Amino acid sequence: MSFSNDFQQGMRVAVGTEALLNSITIDTHVHSCLSPCATLDMTPVKIVRESLKHKLTMIAITDHNSAENAAAVMASAAGTGLVVIPGMEITTAEEAHIIGLFEDVEEALSMQAIVYRHLFPGENDPDLFGLQVVANEYDEVQAINTRLLIGGTALTLTEVVNGIHKHGGLAVAAHIDRRSFSVISQLGFIPDDLNFDALEISRRLTLPQARSSYAEYANVPFISASDAHDLDELGASPTRVRVAAPRLAELKLAFKGIDGRKILN
Repeated sequence: MSFSNDFQQGMRVAVGTEALLNSITIDTHVHSCLSPCATLDMTPVKIVRESLKHKLTMIAITDHNSAENAAAVMASAAGTGLVVIPGMEITTAEEAHIIGLFEDVEEALSMQAIVYRHLFPGENDPDLFGLQVVANEYDEVQAINTRLLIGGTALTLTEVVNGIHKHGGLAVAAHIDRRSFSVISQLGFIPDDLNFDALEISRRLTLPQARSSYAEYANVPFISASDAHDLDELGASPTRVRVAAPRLAELKLAFKGIDGRKILN
């Protein structure tokens, strides 16, 4: 085969691969009514409805130190075109928030079991922090979680990131631009050995602004997310990615910029 034919065949493959990729809008930091600081409107049915209203293709349910409502939101989204990733927002011993995004509910709940074993002792005060409602896919109350989910854990940053990776998940440093509960606010910097899959920016900054402000961390991809605690906040700061399908494995490729997958904004 001539060089010209080789080149043309390579072009056809490249074009064919590119044609399989689509741009989708995602929000990887959404709380439900299980998080004590979220409103009781953040129920599975309402979260799905609001996500579709904002034309989101994929969201992640990331309640504080728990994944108990993830399966209900996933079930509520079945058949709607919205893909729901099970996750959680874990508070480390350093009081930094880390997002864990998992391939399936089983892995999320396995990580949850570790978090529950290391939660600081105490019981939630609903008058002070809010109710922690475990709901089903029809927005019916199944239980009230009494653990102190708003509190911290005895797990270090390294233990949380390694635990998420051990369970096949993506570890994201939450809202690094915030003055509290972020890795930077707590440590003053992001250690190189933490191996984050992405750094999350709150809706206070655009991604271009964040890349400029935190240029020293350019080796790690930046994403944005709403950190929604109320329906009005859902989809407020989404990330656009180019992927072959709305799946965690594809999101991992997009974070790394592999095979045409990438972050677009």
